[in-house]
Amino acid sequence: MKKRTNPLPVIDGIKPSYLVLPHEKQFYSLPLLHFLCHKFPFVGEAGWRARLNSGFVVGADGSPLNEHTPFVAGEAMYYYREISREDEPRIPFDEQILHVDEHLIVVDKPHFLPVIPSGRFLRETLLTRLRLHPDLQHLNTADITPIHRLDKDTAGVMLLSHNAATRRDYQIMFQDKTVRKTYEAVAPLRTDLVYPHTVQSRMVRGEKFYLTQEVAGEANAFTTIELLETRGKFGLYRLTPHTGKKHQLRVHMMNLGMPLVNDALYPTPLVAGEEDYSKPLQLLAKSIEFIDPISGVERRFESLQRL
Repeated sequence: MKKRTNPLPVIDGIKPSYLVLPHEKQFYSLPLLHFLCHKFPFVGEAGWRARLNSGFVVGADGSPLNEHTPFVAGEAMYYYREISREDEPRIPFDEQILHVDEHLIVVDKPHFLPVIPSGRFLRETLLTRLRLHPDLQHLNTADITPIHRLDKDTAGVMLLSHNAATRRDYQIMFQDKTVRKTYEAVAPLRTDLVYPHTVQSRMVRGEKFYLTQEVAGEANAFTTIELLETRGKFGLYRLTPHTGKKHQLRVHMMNLGMPLVNDALYPTPLVAGEEDYSKPLQLLAKSIEFIDPISGVERRFESLQRL
């Protein structure tokens, strides 16, 4: 597949988004404005008119679109997401860069910070911050891309690529499950289990799209749990996931009767936007190990944070 080239520049660390117009006949022969108002009604017609006439919404060739531009199925439009600074206050924790080489950036991510722009987060994301980081301006910051996932609520070590030519080599490690990741977590103490304790279950998307649940069936999620330290009624655990299902560690621990301390999703989801910065989720991506696909050298990176 031919790589899509974005005709708009990165501004203030924010990379433009793009949308390929769908093949939906009800919009044929209508203005693009009509489709956008239907697709994104929360912006409003006046808002879309202003955006389309601003010169910052363009087609694939970089030509500005406007409120009279027709809807053409299959065409791409490029634009900047808009969230006011007042609606997106700063998340009061800083990332730490652990390592940079010609291929990778290794970061120690704080709790509460999303990795990529999404929903109500645009500027206050790891990706946007790194594109503006003074120690990374010698790189092509537009090419910084996460290689794997790390939840907003989870802190710890994370790999990002800034070299498009070798990115796929590192992504394949995760697809082939040749990367070893370990986490630390604080949760209620269970002394009746024999450690290391292995959990396996089948995980699927929950009734709410942002949750995961266990169901009957062939196991597709595997975790090893070790007790590292006793802290009164709680324990410090090492969690080693052998698969990468969404929220796997949080769900496995919850269903053992050991929900992670300060979990805002399990067992009961809290209202989004009501984060208590004094109560971070007690889950830390502690280390990551792999054989470097370029150099063949064994590498290990570890978070400097502690729970």
